[in-house]
Amino acid sequence: MDRGNRKSKASKDSRREDRLKAALKVNLARRKAQARARSENEPGDAGRTTDNDSNSD
Repeated sequence: MDRGNRKSKASKDSRREDRLKAALKVNLARRKAQARARSENEPGDAGRTTDNDSNSD
């Protein structure tokens, strides 16, 4: 009986890890999308970086 419990526990742990990995992936994608949206809304920051690079010539 213990063997069956060990296998089912390993299976549960594996499913839990898969769920956590999937949630982490979704969360990371959402955060990246939010960061992109913020950078698009603040053209001053992006413009400064580009202007500094072009002025150094």
